[in-house]
Amino acid sequence: MTRPTVNDIAREAGVSLATVDRVLNARPGVRPKTIHAVTEAINRLGYVRDVAAATLARSRSYRMVAFLPDGDGQFVQTLAQALEEAAALAAATRLQLDLRRYPPEDMHVLVGHLAALHPADVAGVALMAPETPVIRDAVRALRARGIALVAIGSDLPNTGRDHFVGIDSHAAGRTAGVLMGRFCRGLSGRVLVIADSMLLRDSIERRRGFDEVLLTDFPALEALPTLETHGTAETLHSVLGNCLDATPGVVGLYLLGAGHRALATFLRDRGLLGRFVVIGHELTPHTRQALRAGHLDAVIAQNPGHLARSALRVLRAKADRQPIDEGQEQLRIEVVIRENLPQEPQESRHSDAA
Repeated sequence: MTRPTVNDIAREAGVSLATVDRVLNARPGVRPKTIHAVTEAINRLGYVRDVAAATLARSRSYRMVAFLPDGDGQFVQTLAQALEEAAALAAATRLQLDLRRYPPEDMHVLVGHLAALHPADVAGVALMAPETPVIRDAVRALRARGIALVAIGSDLPNTGRDHFVGIDSHAAGRTAGVLMGRFCRGLSGRVLVIADSMLLRDSIERRRGFDEVLLTDFPALEALPTLETHGTAETLHSVLGNCLDATPGVVGLYLLGAGHRALATFLRDRGLLGRFVVIGHELTPHTRQALRAGHLDAVIAQNPGHLARSALRVLRAKADRQPIDEGQEQLRIEVVIRENLPQEPQESRHSDAA
């Protein structure tokens, strides 16, 4: 049985080929009744559109823009590299990626970049940013102009974004809580929680999940209020040093986001390496080294290569108004300890199996 074509759809719906083309590409100028007739014909015939062939046939190009916070955090650097690699692989399908960095301390700079984007030039945006009021309004305005937006790494659920690509941060926080409780088995005391910023949705969700597990399953461990470092080593050294000096009975440290190198430097300078159970997030060159040395007990990780490829696939699907494969785009939460640490970096080469 041959696959149905646009000619079959036109005959079935009783319309012209030009009308079918306008409906398939969501162009204006078609009456709702006609759109309904074409859609019904598509469903009856079981027509599945070959998006790649259609793209090549009309020489359509897709320019995507990705915004990542600037800084020396290793996970963001790894993600930037993974996005560039994914874009290089997708270049054969006429996809181009413009990777931009913005100063994380000034959201108004990012807002200015988003406001300057026009749908005639940009098909979609991948964004890693906190959900502040100005970012929320900027994303809503972007969507109102018809530009698809995917949140990556940290979700933006109140902005009207099209999709979120990343792990379930609440589940990741619960996983961190279980790991902390089990590594501290038999101990009672306090756990210090460290974050870049509690404006980030992933930090909020991780903290919520972490607290739930400790309160329910490990009541001998008390998680103290979050220490915010604002992404600087100097602030981490200051706030953590003051807290440790004033807080007896600390048995664990939970790092919600970046800052592993700054934390390791602080602990080494204080002669505290190996003194606490330390749980963190994201597999980077430094966390690999810390795991091997026994200075870090466990890392909750996500695959940055999968994250990058998924973001571009979802943006492409949104630009073409096509459904996405939810299973393919679902990222797994990975728990890495010294005993199962891969010998060589492979994050950007892993398969995208859910």
